[in-house]
This record gives sequence, structure tokens and C-alpha cells, in this order.
Amino acid sequence: MAQVTRDSYGRLLAVLAAPTRDIAAAEDALADALERALARWPDDGIPVNPEGWLVTVARNRLRDVWKSSGYRMSDPLDEINYVATSLEDDMPAIPDRRLELMLVCAHPAIAPNIRTPLMLQSVLGVEAAAIATAFAVEPSAMAQRLVRAKKRIRDAGIPFVLPERHNLAERLPAVLEAVYGAYAIDWQLAPQGAPVESLSAEALHLALVLAELLPDEPEVLGLAALVCLSEARRPARRTADGGFVPLGEQDTKLWDEVLIARGEALLRRAHDQGRPGRFQYEAAIQSAHCARATQGKVDLSALQRLHRALLRAAPSLGAAVASAAVDGEIDGPDAGLRALDAITDPAVERFQPALTTRAHLLAEAGRHAEAADAYRLAIELTDDAGVAEYLLRCLRSSTC
Repeated sequence: MAQVTRDSYGRLLAVLAAPTRDIAAAEDALADALERALARWPDDGIPVNPEGWLVTVARNRLRDVWKSSGYRMSDPLDEINYVATSLEDDMPAIPDRRLELMLVCAHPAIAPNIRTPLMLQSVLGVEAAAIATAFAVEPSAMAQRLVRAKKRIRDAGIPFVLPERHNLAERLPAVLEAVYGAYAIDWQLAPQGAPVESLSAEALHLALVLAELLPDEPEVLGLAALVCLSEARRPARRTADGGFVPLGEQDTKLWDEVLIARGEALLRRAHDQGRPGRFQYEAAIQSAHCARATQGKVDLSALQRLHRALLRAAPSLGAAVASAAVDGEIDGPDAGLRALDAITDPAVERFQPALTTRAHLLAEAGRHAEAADAYRLAIELTDDAGVAEYLLRCLRSSTC
């Protein structure tokens, strides 16, 4: 049952919610169907078509609700005409409308800060409480935001349809950003007691779903490659007791070779499209780091070119800081510090990765007192005990 729920939840919910745009009602009906399956399948056996069985029961439940409340639909429910729950029925395959569901979750009418949580819940079935913990929000507040977003979808009649290709190009970045948001937030979580088994693993699931649904979109493939290559290094990011291990010191034997190979294959497919973009550059940067597992070192010149290309394609504070770090590694700490000083975003003064990078570069330049100040501020700005302990060791070594 757990596997069916994980693999099929978004597919089933999309089909159930599409006619009326009522995600909340579809969730309730699907929950009822799953509860009935838990009660019946151990005795009756698993149906030949479990998804069809669940949709049938859920649709019947929805029909009962609509009938009892006097609900009248403006759209017919004839796309899958299920009328019975018999296990012997020759049920048709469930159409895959997960992409439409993702587009609805990332619709312009939906507030950007709720798109990723909405997608995690609607497409993957992640509990609101777990999402709330991951996003450092009170569970009641997150639940209310999700309810409001679903009500907005229903009341605004946001359609579950695939836009024309030129419109898809406009809408797709919001979907990619929402998936990337799920991946990025996980890197901010302390390793102990993560609310979801791994939020970045859920992001990987979403990214691979998108790559399956849109196999000719290079940025979709790039995002999937990025998450694969980054997730491959997860086993080496921490020591057994939760200590932080910086990328350059990670044991490459702990990296997941299968995920790296999958990421590299996705990146090659994206590159073959000849339309480079942000996520492809980010994936290529991760690929350059992963090459250390087979080549024993990182091609720093290639890495520098990729960082600069990323800055041109999608300038951001994080990209600028990462580029400065590579400059410092290749051209010396003074070059890296000049690159950091050239960043005009005022947020850089309280951006923990920038302070960590500055501290490292100052220490390498022999400016130990300034390095110590930067390390102290970087420690102050991190909530991760493992990272704080690592920076404290760096601070001690810089003042010796």
C-alpha cells in the first residue's frame, strides 16, 4: 500500500480533482478509498489494477458527496467512467495528469511561497505537519495556507490543462522553481530528525516525474540531473555523529555511483538539446565536482567557466559567492576577496555562505584577525550544530 501511495498519489489526485478543480474534496475521497483498501485488500487480495480500484472508490465517494450536498458540476465526469468497485472489472489505465497538477500548484494565481508546499502535498502526499517543520512554520499556519491555496484553485476555476507550447515555456519555470525549492530547503535542515525521510529525496522524485513527462525540455532534464548529482553525495555530507564534511573533504567512495550515472545521463540528454540554462549549468557544476570520484581531482578551470556562465544566465547572491570561492581557489585568496567585495547585494553582509567563504579566504591570505571575526559571525548565523562545530574548528586553527 505504501508503494502504491507513493508512486500513484499524485496521478490519482490529479484525475480526481481535474473536473471540479476541488483538490481538498479529491484528497478526502482518495483518503477514504485508501482506508477502504487497507480494510479490504488483506482479505480480498490486491486488485489487478490497484489504481483503478482506488479511483473507482474515490469517485463513487465524490458522487455521494456531490449528491448529498446538492452539488452540481459544470464539467461532466466521463473521462474515466468508473461505476463499480468490483475487482473483476476490466478497468482502463489511469491517465497521467501530474504535470497539469504541478502547473496548477505553480499557477500565477497561487502565492509563490506556498507553491512548493502545495506541490509536495498534492503530488507526493506529504503530510502538512511534515511540510510545516521543513519550512520552519507552525503546523496550523501551514495547514491554513494550504487550505487557502486549494480554495483559491477551486474558486478561481484554475483548469487542469496543458497550455500550448509557448505558454508552457512561460509557466514551466515556476514549476521548476517549486521543485528546486523542495530540494534547496533540505540543505538547510539539520541532519537529525528531518520531518520528511529526506525532503531532497522527495524533490528528486518530483524532478524525475517531470523528466518523464517532459523528456525534451532541457531545463527539466537539467533540474533532474542537478538533484541526482547532489543527492548522490548525501552519504558523505555528514559523519556518523552528524558532523559536517565540506565537499572537498568528502570520501568519494561513499558517493552513490548509480545516482551519479543517472545524473550524468540526464545532463547529456539536456546538453544534446542545445539550449543551455540555469539548471543545466548548476548540474554541470555538480558534475565537475563528482568527477573527483573517477579522476581524483576537480577541473578547476572548467568549474570557473561554468560558474561564470551560471552568473550570466541566472545571476544570484549564492552564485556570485560560489564563483568568488572558485576564483580564490584558482587565482589566490586576494582574487576571491576582490570578487566578494564586488558583490553589490546588501544581503551579502548577513549571508552565511558569503561570510564562511570570506573567512576561509582571509585565513589563506594570512589575515587571521579578520578571518576570526568572519568565522564568528558565520557561526552566529548558522542553526546547524554540525556546521557550527566545523566553523569553530576553522576559527581555532586560524587563531593558532
